[in-house]
Amino acid sequence: MTATTPENSPHIRIWWEDLEVGQTRDLGSISPTKEEIIAFASQFDPQPFHLSEEGGKASVFGALSASGWHTCAMAMRLMVTNFLHETSSLGSPGLESLKWTKPVYPGDVLRLQHTITEKRPMSKRPDVGLVRTIWEMFNQHGDKVLHMEGYGMFRLKAPPRAAAPAQ
Repeated sequence: MTATTPENSPHIRIWWEDLEVGQTRDLGSISPTKEEIIAFASQFDPQPFHLSEEGGKASVFGALSASGWHTCAMAMRLMVTNFLHETSSLGSPGLESLKWTKPVYPGDVLRLQHTITEKRPMSKRPDVGLVRTIWEMFNQHGDKVLHMEGYGMFRLKAPPRAAAPAQ
């Protein structure tokens, strides 16, 4: 298996070394339609308030609202399209926190902000670094609708060299 390096991965512009604590990125916006909300819910979260306007009106949300999982999926789409596709991302070992703080309605314009809060090399994988981030999604009124904290794994541009064998 060949190691990923700057020379054999020309599409990668951002490596672990390029990511700095405190960096904040605006990762664009997305707006779910009524049809998209219902389609997602029909397949993955078929609760009445995600499936119809009537079900939404009878709920605490007062109207058809997107599943929180749909909100996460939209955030992930923005993350991949506007950031991860040009990085040495190797996925994520998981989340520490996930909160849906306001409902998302059809036609809301959602904007994703990504902030790096910590980074460190992985102890068992010297060619990989961990980056702890906060993802915040806001609607067109500036209300936070999603708060997520977790880690991403990124390949190092210049992994430490293994020590030469003793002679």
